[in-house]
Amino acid sequence: MARIAVYDINKNQVSEREISDAVFNADVKGYLIHDMVRYQQAARRQGTASTKTRSEVSGGGKKPYKQKGTGNARQGCIRAPHYVGGGAAFGPNPRDYNFKLNRKVKKAALKSALSARFKAEKFTVLNAFDLEKISTKGFIEVISRFDISNVLVVIDGADAKVELSARNLPNVKVLRAEGVNVYDVMKYRHLVLTEGAVAHLEGALA
Repeated sequence: MARIAVYDINKNQVSEREISDAVFNADVKGYLIHDMVRYQQAARRQGTASTKTRSEVSGGGKKPYKQKGTGNARQGCIRAPHYVGGGAAFGPNPRDYNFKLNRKVKKAALKSALSARFKAEKFTVLNAFDLEKISTKGFIEVISRFDISNVLVVIDGADAKVELSARNLPNVKVLRAEGVNVYDVMKYRHLVLTEGAVAHLEGALA
């Protein structure tokens, strides 16, 4: 098992711990990460865009003028797609963009994403993320000590002080361990986890 330094919020190393190679030091399979990101983005699409065809728009049931003798091109309906106010020829209709991925694939993709951050040395473990009060300034001070930005912070449980302190910061996101997902792990360049979050992920994915 790989070993990694554990820091406090003042960037003092307080210990070392082993982390599961199966979860954080696995083979990085880019195609699984890609599939999982597509899966998550597809699930977020509403799929409610809708247009009406020529048979659905109102009006225009009558032939606008006689077939011959007017000098105009022959027309059958003023609600044809080439008329203003006509129906759409190939417009979107409501649909479901979801597709299926097996549970094993989802777990393997998350392991690959976590391992990619660990192998790139964009991975920091804290013994705890303890803030005295809700304070965006205090949160920024902790992050700046580690000289990182664009960061995903994973905590092991609900913590209003941390979650509310970070909610207005651009390029920062706080997730509870049970909410960790491939899209957010890959979206943010740095990954900061508490020891409790590491243990939770090892238990869920090992």
